[in-house]
Amino acid sequence: MKRGFLQTTLAALAAVVSLSLAAAPARAEIRIDINQGVTQPMPIAITEFPGDSVGSQISQIITADLQRSGLFAPIDPRAFTQDAASLQQGPRFADWKVLAAQALVTGQVRPRGDGRYDVDFRLWDVAAEQQLTGLTLTGDSALMRRVAHKIADEIYRAVTGEDGYFDTRIVYVSETGPQINRVKRLAIMDQDGANHQFLTDGSQLVLTPRFSPNTQQITYMAYVGNKPRVYLLDLGSGRQESLGDFANMTFSPRFSPDGNRVIFSMAQGGNTDIYVMDLRTRSVQRLTSDPSIETSPSYSKDGTQIVFESDRGGSQQLYIMGSDGSGVRRLSFGQGTYGTPVWSPRGDLIAFTKITGGQFSIGVMRPDGTGERDLASGFLAEGPTWAPNGRVLMYTASGGGGSKLVTVDITGRVSAAVPTPFDASDAAWSPLLP
Repeated sequence: MKRGFLQTTLAALAAVVSLSLAAAPARAEIRIDINQGVTQPMPIAITEFPGDSVGSQISQIITADLQRSGLFAPIDPRAFTQDAASLQQGPRFADWKVLAAQALVTGQVRPRGDGRYDVDFRLWDVAAEQQLTGLTLTGDSALMRRVAHKIADEIYRAVTGEDGYFDTRIVYVSETGPQINRVKRLAIMDQDGANHQFLTDGSQLVLTPRFSPNTQQITYMAYVGNKPRVYLLDLGSGRQESLGDFANMTFSPRFSPDGNRVIFSMAQGGNTDIYVMDLRTRSVQRLTSDPSIETSPSYSKDGTQIVFESDRGGSQQLYIMGSDGSGVRRLSFGQGTYGTPVWSPRGDLIAFTKITGGQFSIGVMRPDGTGERDLASGFLAEGPTWAPNGRVLMYTASGGGGSKLVTVDITGRVSAAVPTPFDASDAAWSPLLP
């Protein structure tokens, strides 16, 4: 196991927005309504951060984050007419209006002399000629990628009104080898594919990794001695532990919103039901007892409800019940079969995999079953996971003998592949990092 992966944090994060500027976004002319989708991304100029060589890296990462979101169109720096040095005295807005920039990002890197840097950042509304927001962040060189992601998150928030999702990580299953003998290892990386590391060595088959709400633990399923078990992995210490010596097959583990429980499926006596374990007491409670297959449970945002898949009605569909197993009701009624449901962190949508006539798709619906719509489709498109802002999904797309991870926003209009060194599946998105 890798040790200490999440033990480094930013040394400081201080907002430098004055009281008058804090109110600026409400008056700002630049605004993106992410719920409506964007056909024309916002032109934005992202300048290099002078003061140290890491400034170029920071601006490049910010540019890549915002461009990949599909909401922003970074302007080619070769067109800039105001240099970085003069920008420290303030933007010449006329120069940026000529380039049709609606937003301008400026910054500066100030080495402290102890191996750390202060990174200043400003976001400007070019048409209104005013600053929208700004931050000063401090960290060592190893944290400059996180500094850049945090700045991108702040830009996203200021322009859309929604939290960003760039300072996050992805845990997934990395796959190598022939199809008849695949080696599957747990892997973790930044949401843009950087800082990739393997967490397991491939000696055990691993499936369905999921983050805890505090991002410090992962729960997943592993086959040990050809027997499936649910495990916890602490990312700081590398310590792995089994959730219990169950005599039967266990799978599809997922944390509760408070991180105190893990919900999972277990096959017993030819029947598969949903169980929950209290991680503090290790007591286990059975939540379903129908003579059918119940699996893939996922909690609502407030932890009071659970969505899951079941074939109790004759075909694989989605159902909702209380967190104590009461009040089961069917949720999906469309054509085809439904599976792998996962509740949005916002609580407003449930994502799922749907199969209709052999065609796979990733869809969403409201928790009352209304508003169903497809966001993406393709051969073996499955296993959605939510970004922490509930506005972007990642899923597995298979085809051509391999599999990859793909993101799509909730409008279905913005999609992008996520780079991984090998085939990838079973992704899970972390909350924003602390």
